[in-house]
Amino acid sequence: MRKLSFSVTLSFFAGSLLAQPQPPGQALFQSKCANCHSADGAAPSLAALNAMPTERVFDALLTGKMREASTGMTNRERRTVAEFLGKRPLNDPAAGDVTKMTNRCASNPDLGDIAATPAWSGWGGPTNARFQTASAAGLTAANVPRLKLKWAFGLPAGSSLYSQPAIAFGRVFVGSDDGVVYSMDAKSGCAYWAYRSDMFGRFAPIVAPISGYPGTRYAIFFVTRSSTAYAIDAHTGKLLWKNEVKDGLNNLSATAAYYDGRLYVPLSGTETLTGGNLDYECCKSRGTVVAVDANTGKVLWRAQSIQEPLRNLGENSRGKQMWGPAGASVWNTPTVDVKRKLIYVGTGNSFGRIAASTSDSILAMRMEDGKIVWHHQEFAGDSFMSGCRPTNAPDTNCPEKLGPDYDFGGSSAILQTVNGKDILVAAGKGGVAIGLDPDADGKLVWRTQLWETQAPSASGLVVWGGAADGQRVYYPLQQAGGGLKALQLTTGKVDWNAPINADRRGQAGPASSIPGVVFTGGWDGILRAVDAAGKVIWTFDAKQDFQTVNGVIANGGSFGPAGAVVANGMLYIASGYVGIQGGSQGNVVLAFGAE
Repeated sequence: MRKLSFSVTLSFFAGSLLAQPQPPGQALFQSKCANCHSADGAAPSLAALNAMPTERVFDALLTGKMREASTGMTNRERRTVAEFLGKRPLNDPAAGDVTKMTNRCASNPDLGDIAATPAWSGWGGPTNARFQTASAAGLTAANVPRLKLKWAFGLPAGSSLYSQPAIAFGRVFVGSDDGVVYSMDAKSGCAYWAYRSDMFGRFAPIVAPISGYPGTRYAIFFVTRSSTAYAIDAHTGKLLWKNEVKDGLNNLSATAAYYDGRLYVPLSGTETLTGGNLDYECCKSRGTVVAVDANTGKVLWRAQSIQEPLRNLGENSRGKQMWGPAGASVWNTPTVDVKRKLIYVGTGNSFGRIAASTSDSILAMRMEDGKIVWHHQEFAGDSFMSGCRPTNAPDTNCPEKLGPDYDFGGSSAILQTVNGKDILVAAGKGGVAIGLDPDADGKLVWRTQLWETQAPSASGLVVWGGAADGQRVYYPLQQAGGGLKALQLTTGKVDWNAPINADRRGQAGPASSIPGVVFTGGWDGILRAVDAAGKVIWTFDAKQDFQTVNGVIANGGSFGPAGAVVANGMLYIASGYVGIQGGSQGNVVLAFGAE
């Protein structure tokens, strides 16, 4: 699955980079600035501009001598040009330091009881439904069309946002792509604190109790790209513990799940980009789930997504040993089944010559020790790595037949109860939705093809997952036009397909729902609300510059893995995501309320 690089698409063959991407900002400079800044022009030459600090160039474009010349450029474009000329990212002094923001909160009152105000913690609740009840949402289908922007908070160093906001205690917690986690007031957006971790992560902060730290009742839990898990004090942002939880060839893939004092951390394999290199001994990395004591950070168990032992598959044409089966990355947040004491995860494709029997599957794992109890494989024989051809010789690391790379990517296992009967639903890049019976070892109840005229490419049809409201499950589609399909939970029958025209790339981000409304964001930077009949009833175009409450220059862009969250009459979402589809950069958290 092509998610190891979050900001650019890399093409590898035999481990070598084939094409260097044009530096961001170069095309803008050539089209808008180069004529005046030529070597024989009156304006400073390119060499002279390259000698200036990024911040000086940006200030000149924003408020200085070059402001008039840059009319028509967005602030993001100005920043991109400045970073191209200065040859390094913009250094914003407010990054990670709320004292340098214009809206630091006047005080930091006690948090109180987490149950006292509506909350949205983690990816989508324990069952991954991404559904907020009417009482907790404080919004109805009738007042959604009256949603207005209440405040915008700029993430100082942000350019491609992966972190979904969390809501608790009347506060918002969110991470930026420079590794900083912020705490803001949910109503006003004033800033309480910031904590700098080691790296960014595709996470939604988890707010939960913690014990063993005098004076601290609640922690914010998250895991970064380096697979380092953190617990920080929810009131002050102080570090409580951190621990690197990976073992061997693993990377962070998604938000952890929390239940009863444990974190369940999903990890991916690492050989998507490197495995095709004939000088590399491939393939050994496997998807993994790690259980972590939330009070201490101690690893309780690790369980791989592939049950078969690694086998020696001979040598490739360079004399390097080949291994398998490998892959089956866990790209998504585990779903917690308290009743059966299980967690469910979706897996991705295999790596290397042979495919695992648990790749492109839904796995049921025991919460006690991670043992796989049952699995359902939807696409057998799927092995994929960058740099491999559609067909490959037997003395390469590559599979004989490549792909199709049909991972279960986003929150692919959603546990729902309909008329007293539980059902597990999932959909992924292959464009097929399934319903499984958790009481019958994952027996297939229904299967629904979501695509109509052309099978999905490796980019995928359902990427970050859907939402369910107890009657239907809703899946945004990443395709030209980009619809939103509503399926009956009991039968998989398609009730409607909302006519959403979200440009050629459609929608990769996850859906979120409240009674009678589904929210979904597209690559086009538009957030939409769709009613129970499949009609779009509200839109907001985030691709614009914003006046922020904290004084940070910010703009919105494409919507990606950070979906909308709703609590206590407000909707929150992070905007700006590049990804492998070349989305629009952004660095803003938006808060909406009904008027």
